[in-house]
Amino acid sequence: MNYLAHLHLGGQLPSQLLGSLYGDFVKGRLQGQFDPQTEAAIQLHRHIDVFTDRHPLVDISLSRFSLTRRRYAGIVLDVFFDHCLARDWQLYADRPLDSFTAEVYRVLAAEPQLPGRLADIAPHMAAHDWLGSYRDFAVLEQVLRGISRRLSRPEELAAAMQELERLYEPLSEDFRLFYPELQVFAARHI
Repeated sequence: MNYLAHLHLGGQLPSQLLGSLYGDFVKGRLQGQFDPQTEAAIQLHRHIDVFTDRHPLVDISLSRFSLTRRRYAGIVLDVFFDHCLARDWQLYADRPLDSFTAEVYRVLAAEPQLPGRLADIAPHMAAHDWLGSYRDFAVLEQVLRGISRRLSRPEELAAAMQELERLYEPLSEDFRLFYPELQVFAARHI
């Protein structure tokens, strides 16, 4: 799961929203450097990642990708699943996506000490509505291009969009089956 799904699943309190994002930016053991709710949300983020990585439906989704892309298929799938969530937000959430993302951006702007790289990207995330923009399938190409700049072998993501176009319907169906199970899992851990 990528940013939007973690934010959606991690709880709606400001400290939970922060921890849901911090999970991608804070590594190692948590030793009281954040408040307990934030640390609990970071732990939930990590549990969601493990649950997702071990889920049979996700294995099926990953097996749909060509062998040349298999190494980074998990990254591509995370981004695509955020697209599915944004596209079908009203099926999984009780408030509009624009309202939710605006709240996330307010919480980020109000936090003076964002960890690591999150401090650098949070203003761009809000200014360009990264979370809401996932609704638009074409945006995924920009997202994947940005991710590829941080990889040692970026060429393996080069044709990921064509593959996603080909796999759009089966991966969308995989998401429809998987996400409700992930929601139940996350709700049990909050």
